[in-house]
Amino acid sequence: HLRNQSLHGPSPVTTFGPKACMLQNPHAVMHIQDPASQRLTWNKPPKSVLVIKKIQDASLLQPFKELCVFLTEQKNMIVYVESKVLADPAIAGDESFGAVIQKFCTFREDLDDISNRVDFIICLGGDGTLLYASSLFQESVPPVMAFHLGSLGFLTPFKFDTYQSQVTQIIEGNTAIILRSRLRVRVVKESREKKGIIMTNGDSEGSRKSMQYQVLNEVVVDRGPSSYLSNVDLFLDGHLITTVQGDGVIVSTPTGSTAYAVAAGASMIHPNVPAIMITPICPHSLSFRPIVVPAGVELKIMLSRDARNTAWVSFDGRKRQEICHGDSITITTSCFPVPSICFRDPVNDWFESLSQCLHWNVRKKQNYLSSEEEEF
Repeated sequence: HLRNQSLHGPSPVTTFGPKACMLQNPHAVMHIQDPASQRLTWNKPPKSVLVIKKIQDASLLQPFKELCVFLTEQKNMIVYVESKVLADPAIAGDESFGAVIQKFCTFREDLDDISNRVDFIICLGGDGTLLYASSLFQESVPPVMAFHLGSLGFLTPFKFDTYQSQVTQIIEGNTAIILRSRLRVRVVKESREKKGIIMTNGDSEGSRKSMQYQVLNEVVVDRGPSSYLSNVDLFLDGHLITTVQGDGVIVSTPTGSTAYAVAAGASMIHPNVPAIMITPICPHSLSFRPIVVPAGVELKIMLSRDARNTAWVSFDGRKRQEICHGDSITITTSCFPVPSICFRDPVNDWFESLSQCLHWNVRKKQNYLSSEEEEF
């Protein structure tokens, strides 16, 4: 079905998971809300939490155990943990932690649906944990509280040393949030016979197969292992805009603007801006500059007819696959953003990340000139 297109993109849903919603602001008159006024509240007290931990990181073991003991024993929360996290011998073999493990609810990625069971999410690790949390929820996403442990992450504003008071405050409600828009991506592939077997995955559409993804950072289309330039056509709302000749193209959210896109020369865009960014990767044209388009548009990427080679696509660095002639990638803004809980507020958190992670505009100041020096 055709989406309603608008200059400011789709209005995001303001309920997240079974119990969380955005606190209504009576002073919000415009459709675009002042970022500082975005607040999270609960319809009912949260009872379940998903704890996502970076796998095989020994430095996270102690914080993970402390947090889980706190959540189960002091906060009486139902804790969901992925099965492969508990497979770590350092966790499974810890007898003192065994009583807590018995209380966990476990699940397996791609097999178990937890979308209606989790009230909020806590991430321990780097930015990858937030991207992973996003991938687990293809529709409404529960609020996410992300802690950085070790190196400072761009999407992980909380420090672990005060986790008890911070988590307590989130459970009690009324905290600042930032709605990170996602991209809804649909890949349609022509079925191809290979040694007499028709290869199909996802939903079949006659001779075609279709797969859908929700993407928080970016969709990357590149030339893969080929030595030739990639050659892909870019359509916007059905009109051919340009052909990308180069190493590839990045289609990113504002959240993804500070990831791969900024390394490829794009602007950094605050996550509250309703936009989609298109950034060429090493284009074979000096005048091909990155562009920003409204969040409501629909982009389509296909191999050009005269492309010498296939292209490859990945979604937040995952699910990498080959794109051949006749295949298409359709991208638009999703109605299901990721509600990230702020440490302070959406503006302060973002500029703090720019200075801490990217050292944005960090430089030595010029010396002050005295009146005597000005005369020379």
